[in-house]
Amino acid sequence: MSLLIASVLATAPISALNLPEQSVILSENPVQQSTQDKLSQVVSPAEITPPEFVQPDITTSSAIKNKYENILRKSRDKIQFISSPNLPELKDTQSVTEVVQNQESTEEFSPSPHSPDSDHPMSQVTSVSQLQDVQPSDWAFGALQSLVERYGCIAGYADGTYLGNHSISRYEFAAGLNACLEKINDAMPAAGYAYANHKINTVNNEDLISLQRLQGEFKAELQQLQQRIEAVEKQTSELQGNRFSTTTRLFGQAIFSVQGTNSPDVDLFPRDGVPERQGKTNLTFTSSAQLTLATSFTGRDLLLTGLSAGNLGSNASLLSTNMGRLGFESNTDNSLVISDLSYRFLASNNLGIVVGTAGVNPINTFRGISPLEGSSDGAISLFGQRNPILSIGNGSGGIGFDWQISDRISLQGVYSAEIPNFPGDIKQGGLFGGRYTAGAQLSLAPTNNIDIGVHYLYSHSPDGLLGGGIGDSQLTSPFAAPTAFDTQAIGATVAWRINPNLHLGGWGGFTSSKPSNLSGSVETTNWMVFAAFPNLLRSGNLGGVLVGQPPKITSSTLPDGFNFPNFSDGGTAGGRSETSIHVEAFYRAQLSDNIALTPGLFVIFNPDHNAANDALIVGTLRASFRF
Repeated sequence: MSLLIASVLATAPISALNLPEQSVILSENPVQQSTQDKLSQVVSPAEITPPEFVQPDITTSSAIKNKYENILRKSRDKIQFISSPNLPELKDTQSVTEVVQNQESTEEFSPSPHSPDSDHPMSQVTSVSQLQDVQPSDWAFGALQSLVERYGCIAGYADGTYLGNHSISRYEFAAGLNACLEKINDAMPAAGYAYANHKINTVNNEDLISLQRLQGEFKAELQQLQQRIEAVEKQTSELQGNRFSTTTRLFGQAIFSVQGTNSPDVDLFPRDGVPERQGKTNLTFTSSAQLTLATSFTGRDLLLTGLSAGNLGSNASLLSTNMGRLGFESNTDNSLVISDLSYRFLASNNLGIVVGTAGVNPINTFRGISPLEGSSDGAISLFGQRNPILSIGNGSGGIGFDWQISDRISLQGVYSAEIPNFPGDIKQGGLFGGRYTAGAQLSLAPTNNIDIGVHYLYSHSPDGLLGGGIGDSQLTSPFAAPTAFDTQAIGATVAWRINPNLHLGGWGGFTSSKPSNLSGSVETTNWMVFAAFPNLLRSGNLGGVLVGQPPKITSSTLPDGFNFPNFSDGGTAGGRSETSIHVEAFYRAQLSDNIALTPGLFVIFNPDHNAANDALIVGTLRASFRF
């Protein structure tokens, strides 16, 4: 239990901070423009699953040396010799996964030495005759049998075999002989001491003669074995002398994608139902890369440093709607930026704390519920990633906690500012200025197969933008003066694992925003239902189908001239009269442990909640590489 909360904090997805997509119809107010200039410096990384919240596992030279001393194990794990310690080998690392989220398994940082030989699945044997795949007709069989029975210098599987009915090679036999040589060599000084004290010598002449004959027979193999060990020791010394850190692990991913849309007619000013322009994007080939350095100093803490670069930007300005945005956008003009700088630690065995100037927001602090969340391996659309109320405020830096109340109940909380490092006008930035968000999530697991997250967020906006980046995120008419709003949002996300190959779920969200110096309010809703198909056609693959409604202003009762739904008709009060529907399907083919290929397609009917707009179709092919 002591590492549970820290593990959750560490494996929470280091998600893309979805930048608030400015409405296609923008105000020219300088304050709003200045804020947007600052926002352009906040960049979205893709999801990375960081490691467990424990110490790094460092492989010593004896572990690599053991690889060659144990050649008798076919495929490096067929048999073990007592003379060589059984230390863990260095394994390839993998991602956040999926933190956060799918997950998603990561290697532990803590040293975990194997159990003693007596507990190892390969048990010690006392006679070569138990090793059924060693041929009794070979003269060496009897010689090795005698040595093993006297000195116990070889081990095999619990069933007493090396490898079924297959015979072992000369190199494998030489490895066994080498183990006995080392065992007897260790006994020689003790034997001399015993002889000096007139006690029985433990190494007799017959054994020495047998060893001499075996050494002559397998001289070439023994020499080659020793050369290999020496070469590995030299390489290991070089690696240890130049290794990066004993406390830090590196995780990363790269995404390559091809995407494009149709060219729908767009009714930009919805007062007469007549389209005025045509949305059009080019077929593009883009990429992004993310690196995360995960450092643990005590085994109960984790410092995450995330670096990101990419060239996939939003298509909203070209399509006159933000409903076609992709979930793996990361546009930094290929410049390297810091996307995460946060420190996570255990305040107690069931309370974890996270604090940082980047990467601290509701998305990264709340426990992920949806199995389709993940920019590199989940849904392809931004709306399909998670409940959009969790993106309100576009938070970057702040403080959060994760409290494991019981086995089935936990509580997460966060305070996050959009531009915490801005020292100027408090209306534009700072820790308690500009756009900021405070929120909490109650995470419930009423059964082993059901996960529920209940969300509440309070957010302040200085310019009438919610900062969610999808759907109706602008609260006032572009022709009205910018107005500060306070927003309260509630919602819930549910995931039900019916069986290992079928998960169902969905979410819903509601916001109510009140202006600071005007009467009235603005309300929005959104919802989504989904079906996930893990292991579809092949183990490790994932299919997904999603249907939902992006955030929609259902009521706006601001003074005339300020209401967004009717901005082109005097800005009178009222909500959206029509509804957009989002339909999405994707299939992730896991080509290997580190490579996945995901084709996907989603369609927006009545984009921008306007039936006069043609349906928007977005297609993409995403290739993800994790290391």
